[in-house]
Amino acid sequence: MEDLPFTPRMPRLMLVEDDPITSAFLLTAAQALPASVDCADSVATALSVADSDIHDLWLIDANLPDGSGASLLRTLRQRNLWTPALAHTAATDDATHRALIEAGFLAVMIKPIDVASLHAVIRNALGLASMAPMQPHDSIANRIAEPALVAEPVPCRDEALWNDEIALTALNGQQDHVDALRELFLDELPQVHGSIIHALQAHDMDALSSVVHKLRASCGFVGASRLLVAASQLTSQSAGSDALSCFDSEVARLLLTRDKP
Repeated sequence: MEDLPFTPRMPRLMLVEDDPITSAFLLTAAQALPASVDCADSVATALSVADSDIHDLWLIDANLPDGSGASLLRTLRQRNLWTPALAHTAATDDATHRALIEAGFLAVMIKPIDVASLHAVIRNALGLASMAPMQPHDSIANRIAEPALVAEPVPCRDEALWNDEIALTALNGQQDHVDALRELFLDELPQVHGSIIHALQAHDMDALSSVVHKLRASCGFVGASRLLVAASQLTSQSAGSDALSCFDSEVARLLLTRDKP
């Protein structure tokens, strides 16, 4: 009897991410690896998903609505679940990255991350990559570069509302994926805008930082670079009424694009 060709098993991943834009991007990108992906949007859901199936790799957001990625990983390890885990975060500071590595993550990915880089990181973690192997608890935060989104001092400037080059790079040149993600982004934007206004009115800087943190990553995936810069200005120490006015203006301009062909 002729031997049948060997077909490798498709890896199964668990993606833990509460932001709809980031989750949609990471899900689509990971499935294209190819891989089978189970999604969770909170610590509680992730614990249930992890208990119900065996995964080859976990992709866990550093900040979740009911806890942190580090606390989630700690609980999973206490349950004797030892699946390798990658953290993803929009934070760029070394202290955050070191803390995630010390919590037990194999590596840290900085959002936004493009599809090609994401695939390289996942393959490397699964032992399928051609890039230099990671050592246990090796941070890749400085090896995987995020798309160049430059935060200039004056966010309201004359350039396109959508940076197609950045979005297409992030989504591996797939225009249909860019269009779909932008539609979802615009659907979510009014709620995100309202959350930012509420946090500012309540002088809740922790809540403001949390919302802006997620919005910055989403802007990177869809190429909303003007809004990214305007949002970033809101959390600077020198932010004032001009920063809020500029942010409001950028949100309004983007929302108007929904009605254009």
